[in-house]
Amino acid sequence: MSLENVQKSRYIMVMERIKKEIKEGHLVPGERLPSENVYAKQLGVSRATLREALRILEEENIISRKHGIGTFVNQVPVFSSGIEELNSITEMIHSAGKRPGTEVLLSKYVTPTEEDKEKLQLQDGERILLVKRVRTADDRPLVYCIDKVPARLFSEESHLLGGSLFNFLEQEAEVHIDYATADITTVGYHEDISARLKCSKKIPLLVLKQLHYSTLDKPVLYSINFFRSDQFSFNVLRKRTQR
Repeated sequence: MSLENVQKSRYIMVMERIKKEIKEGHLVPGERLPSENVYAKQLGVSRATLREALRILEEENIISRKHGIGTFVNQVPVFSSGIEELNSITEMIHSAGKRPGTEVLLSKYVTPTEEDKEKLQLQDGERILLVKRVRTADDRPLVYCIDKVPARLFSEESHLLGGSLFNFLEQEAEVHIDYATADITTVGYHEDISARLKCSKKIPLLVLKQLHYSTLDKPVLYSINFFRSDQFSFNVLRKRTQR
């Protein structure tokens, strides 16, 4: 075995040990790790090996290093979802063993923006149902949702009062979501949305923009969802193409 492979296996072992200690509760969110000198001796590895392990753990958002202060364990996201999986937020919360809830801030028929017209392929004069909600898990705010649906799918009396928007579309409009295109970005502190989600200025927001299509291949829902980054993470399975 080459020296490079030996070194690689050591830092991977260090990473796995730290992750295990976090999972088992021996290291808790907010806890400061020992200094590099002390920690390397405790783990029985060189400082170079420890630094490489910590570098990758920081990239994975498991720890954070603050210059001149120390290295800290981050809050582990409670909710995780594969971005290739198309589930409603209600389903995501249920799958984590939590009780989903909804605070409806707005449910109103409005004139669409130019972006809405383009995304939802609307004709001049068409309106949309605009819904703004805070989704909760065990009564704790998790996601701020902005959803836009063509008004032609509903009667003027139809308004989303709570629960899954996917179910609402099926029940009120007999529209079934088949697939969606998605973009993920992050934003820092947002005065209104962060306050609604009870986030401090140190907690960024994950922004998931999705355009949902029906089984008839028509765009029927444009969603902009703001997730607490300390509570939620997205992952994706990537496969190497055959050559």
